[in-house]
Amino acid sequence: MTLFEKVKMNLILEHDRDDELLKSYIDAAISYAESYQHLPEGHYAENTMSPTTEQAVIMLSSHFYESRDGSTGGFFADSALAGQQARETVNVLLRLDRDWKV
Repeated sequence: MTLFEKVKMNLILEHDRDDELLKSYIDAAISYAESYQHLPEGHYAENTMSPTTEQAVIMLSSHFYESRDGSTGGFFADSALAGQQARETVNVLLRLDRDWKV
């Protein structure tokens, strides 16, 4: 199953009207993961993501999709605090594969 398919399953999306938008959110989430983990741009185009990083990308791209207006935590949590919690959870997952540089 592809990352795109996993994100659609996570969002319970059965239509294809937002596929291009969703792909842009996945690209943004991958870019965020690479930056947060101190990896070069395009790293995950050539390297496999760990399950924790993949889950973070799924969660973050889903969050982007569900909170397109930028003011809420998404469809299931109409609260800015829920959005903050989602980002904190993503960062915890990404921290596990971070390239710690001194």
